[in-house]
Amino acid sequence: MSTSSMLRGEAPGGTPRRLGWTLVLLAFAQLIYSLDLNIVFVALPEIGSGLGFRGQTQQLVVSAYVVFAGGCLLLGGRAADLLGRRRMFVLALALYAVSSLAGGMAGSPGVIITARAIQGIGGALLLPSTLSLINTLFEEGPKRNRALAVWGGAGASGLTIGALLGGVLTEQFGWPAVFYVNVPLAGLVALAALFVIPSDPARGERRKFDFPGSLSVTAGATLLVFALVEGPELGWDHPLVVGAFVLAIISLAVFAAVEARSTDPLMPFRLFRNRSLTVGMLVTFIYMATFGVLPYFLTVLMQTVHGYSALQTGIAFLIPSVAIATGTQLGERLTGRIGIRSTLVIGFATGAIGTVGLAFGFDADAGYGLLVPGLIVSGIGQGIVWTGMWIAAATGTAPKEQGVANGIASTALNIGNAIGLAVFTVLADIGTDGKSGDALRAATADGEFFVVLLTAAGMVVGLLLTLTLRSQPAAATTPAAKDEEALAAR
Repeated sequence: MSTSSMLRGEAPGGTPRRLGWTLVLLAFAQLIYSLDLNIVFVALPEIGSGLGFRGQTQQLVVSAYVVFAGGCLLLGGRAADLLGRRRMFVLALALYAVSSLAGGMAGSPGVIITARAIQGIGGALLLPSTLSLINTLFEEGPKRNRALAVWGGAGASGLTIGALLGGVLTEQFGWPAVFYVNVPLAGLVALAALFVIPSDPARGERRKFDFPGSLSVTAGATLLVFALVEGPELGWDHPLVVGAFVLAIISLAVFAAVEARSTDPLMPFRLFRNRSLTVGMLVTFIYMATFGVLPYFLTVLMQTVHGYSALQTGIAFLIPSVAIATGTQLGERLTGRIGIRSTLVIGFATGAIGTVGLAFGFDADAGYGLLVPGLIVSGIGQGIVWTGMWIAAATGTAPKEQGVANGIASTALNIGNAIGLAVFTVLADIGTDGKSGDALRAATADGEFFVVLLTAAGMVVGLLLTLTLRSQPAAATTPAAKDEEALAAR
């Protein structure tokens, strides 16, 4: 489907042609964002050995990004609403380009960790601004749903390209190449955005940035994600982890007190009266705590248990990534025909069934072929939920608050991933102590078999949660959609 021919008639963002090219850029930005998740993950062992990380501390290359991306999302959403969505979009991509250049040139662990932290801040600005641009330029209903499906499909494609490109670049040019590739991509999209994406409108009513709220929630969320990410590595009783949890609770309590008294709060609690946003936020949390942790355990299975190279691992991710991309497009079609609630139910049910099947491929002696049926079915379910949950989170929220609404959902997404990995990695490691060689490989596969089944159970919880949504066909949820139907009937 051509993005430039998706829309008929005028829409909030301008002409159909301009909207089409705008969507191309927004989708490409999401591709870059997704690409960066897997491209570094595949290259992690080489980064660790190349820069002299001690033990398993190369995991900080991943953690630094996750911690700062998760901690700054609400701030990024507010910035998009107040300072301009296009401005934040361009700034985020510029941060991506500069931090990627610094990461590729890094000669020590400290430099690359700092570069990844800045990249995480760029991601925290990019995701809410991209989503809020889609949700304000494309009117609620079928047009927005199609745009979100294109955006989601690009993200799934980024996972495929990231895994493949990470393997190819690492083996052929060394790990710095996985950072350098972002520089021209992010730079070109940022430059094109200045000419393609409509300018930010002049600010109307004067709204405050809510600095006390911004600082307290950013500190609280960052410390919480840090504790959840580092807990399995350092130990849950480590002073740094315990201290981070305590400070996170204090910071979030301060945030709640500030918001309750603010005349223009960063996160208006009244937004949670919108059941669609509340359920969408919870679904994004469950999505990343279940579907979102599967790539980690698949990578461990392939590289640690079966001894795949970085390139072989990237190729192995082709099938699930194509399945996820297919699911995102199916999710848009289902939402238009049967509504958000039914679409999410189908997505979670499909994902749970596929993930149960996938678990039986987590065996030290099993080949890749045993994983394939589960990867396909689980991937399709994952794609359906991905599209449906963002449609749910965006429905019923005023345009001026789309940034913070998307920041709320995106924060839940990152915290869900941190909690899911923290809990499931601990459970997966039970029974591996003191083992080596084939015994360790078998114990690792057995532990992962157990946690993959638990993720399927979590998907069932997500299914039950979506039943609290009102049953209403998405195509008829807005006055604009009803007007379109009336015109068609004439």
